[in-house]
Amino acid sequence: MKFNIKYIGLVFLFLLLGIPAVNAQYGYNNRYNNSYNRNRGSGLPRIPDPERKPENLTAEEIVAKEMPKITEVIELNTFEEAVVSSILTKYVQQTIELQLLKLPADKSREAADKIRENQKEELQAGLPEDKFNQLVELQKQGYAKMKKKKKKKKKSKD
Repeated sequence: MKFNIKYIGLVFLFLLLGIPAVNAQYGYNNRYNNSYNRNRGSGLPRIPDPERKPENLTAEEIVAKEMPKITEVIELNTFEEAVVSSILTKYVQQTIELQLLKLPADKSREAADKIRENQKEELQAGLPEDKFNQLVELQKQGYAKMKKKKKKKKKSKD
């Protein structure tokens, strides 16, 4: 049997052209197909994403975040809520400014005590005595703890 070189050349050409099509079907040599090489990973080590610094909140944002808890626990009306919000915003702003100054520890402690004292005096002048005492107790114990205790007391009364 005599083979014609033209036929051998055509068969060889079809084989060469068919190899990439077969590889594409199975996912070989395809960088963008993750189904075949899913568990292998890449040869490059993964670098963790750089930690993002938490965005600095403004005094208004900090107070707005805490006011619903305060209002719920102390049961403030709208006027009292506005008074407490404005006073807290003023003194939170002063605290933030104090932190930005980066004073020595003893001076910053003295300034923080003075800020807390002034805040306490203004709150005492702007709120009724019972609500002021509740607010002071709330600040000492923390907002989350006071909220839980109040809920427990309500449940035990029912």
